[in-house]
Order: sequence, then structure tokens, then C-alpha cells
Amino acid sequence: MDKLRGMEIFVAVVDTGSFTAAAERFKISAVMVGKHIRSLEERLGAALLTRTTRRQSLTEIGRHYAEQCRLILAQVQAAESGAEALRGAPRGQLKISAPVSFGAEWLSPAIAGYLEQYPDISVELSLNDRMVDLVEEGFDAAIRIGVLGDSTMIARPLRPYGMVICAAPSYLARRGTPQVPADLAQHECLDFTGWSAQGRWRLKGEKDGRAFPPARLRSNSTHALRMAALEGFGITMQAELILSRDIAEGRLVPILRDHVPAARPMHLLYSRDRQPTPKLTTFIDFVLTRFS
Repeated sequence: MDKLRGMEIFVAVVDTGSFTAAAERFKISAVMVGKHIRSLEERLGAALLTRTTRRQSLTEIGRHYAEQCRLILAQVQAAESGAEALRGAPRGQLKISAPVSFGAEWLSPAIAGYLEQYPDISVELSLNDRMVDLVEEGFDAAIRIGVLGDSTMIARPLRPYGMVICAAPSYLARRGTPQVPADLAQHECLDFTGWSAQGRWRLKGEKDGRAFPPARLRSNSTHALRMAALEGFGITMQAELILSRDIAEGRLVPILRDHVPAARPMHLLYSRDRQPTPKLTTFIDFVLTRFS
């Protein structure tokens, strides 16, 4: 028999003073109440009640056990109430992982708006270009760029992560505008060290993925390369999302549009939970609305 149910019935017998009253409370028979009590006594190896034809009373072990049962049942009720509260309204902390550039330039400002909408939620945003383990590292969700491997996670597609090649108007006025990829050999190409060795400046139609040409300025920060491009030092290839404001306001000019690499897929990943909490479901909906 269910141990927790037995504890509830035992406490009801103690409170009401009879099997019959406890049976009425749980809408079962007095015989079934007796079976629950006997099942508890068999587990404990001791009698909980002494019974006569007129009355019943607690044994010493029964008194101690009844006190412990009340504490356990109160804790269970508190846990259930807490769970219901969490499911009823979005609250608590979310731990989110995202790539550095996308997270800093786009996700972080978006999260600011999300937090204004949900004042009882807090977010820990971890920006890292490595593949985090959501379960092992305790993340609620992650943004992933690139082709996904096999996973038990749910993956929701977001806007593809397209690239763009840009330079400042001052640079193009000074050095000229490349018309084909081969022209880059005569230019300053800013190199992002986070790319794989095979992926550096691999443009559409280029098969060897060689650096083009050997860069004089390399960095693991796309922000640093963007600033150098804005200063008119060289040409940068970055995500269109990151450079879109600079392009719209004329600080950077897109070049070689027909030669940019194909856009990479981007996904929102989260655990396959049958009953996700309101804080996670609201975040999922927010990200899908903003970046789909």
C-alpha cells in the first residue's frame, strides 16, 4: 500500500479518534482504514494503536510516529504548494547559454526587455562559444549556431545566422572596393581566431578556406574587429545581425555580397521536459517571437 497515503489515514485516525470517522474523511471503508494501519505496523514491526471494544489509544511508538507523520505531511504539502505557485506564475532564475557575439549584441538587450515584462524572474546569462552541456552544467536553455548533432534536447529553429563582409567608407575610399574574392589579397582582412582553421575567410566558391591574405590584426573578439573596421583599418566578415545597425547608419558598407558564405542555422535548445515551468515557457516564447 502507498506509504504516504497510509500516513495520512493514520493521522486522521488519531485526530478523529476512530476508524469510522477517518473512513468518512477519505471516502473509504473502515475495513480499508484498518488495512492501511496494519500495513504501517508491519513496515515498522511495532503496534501503533492499542484497541479495545470501546476505544483505541496510541502506543508510545504510535505517539512518536504520529508526530513524525505530521511533519512529513506538512513538508509534502509545502512542496506541492511551492510547485503549484511556480507553475502558476513565472518566477525564479533562468540560466541561459549563448555564443559570445550574438549574446552580447542581440540576446542581452532582448533579455532586458524580457525581465521588464516578468519582474519575478532573474537571468544568469553565460556567454561562451563552446558547446555547454545543458544538463551537466545546469542550463535551462542555450542558443546554438551551426549544424546540430544528435541530441535528446528540443531544438527550435531561429533566424539563420547569415554573414556579411563590410568595410568603412573611409577604408574603401583609400584602398578601393574589392570586386571578386581574389582582390582581397591586396587588402587588410581582419581575422577572427574563433573560426576553425578551415573556415577562415572561406567565401562562396573558395574550396581551400585559406586565410586571405595572412591577417595583420587577429582577435578572438568580434567586437574588437568591428571597432577596427569602424576605424577604417580593414575589412571584416561577421554576422549580419551584429553589423546591421552599422550598415543601416552608413558606418559600414557591405561588399562582395555574392560571395559571402551560406547562412548557418541557429536554434534554441532546452530539455525535453513534459511540464516546463512558466519561467522557461515564457522565455522560449519570447526568444521565438524576437528571433524567429
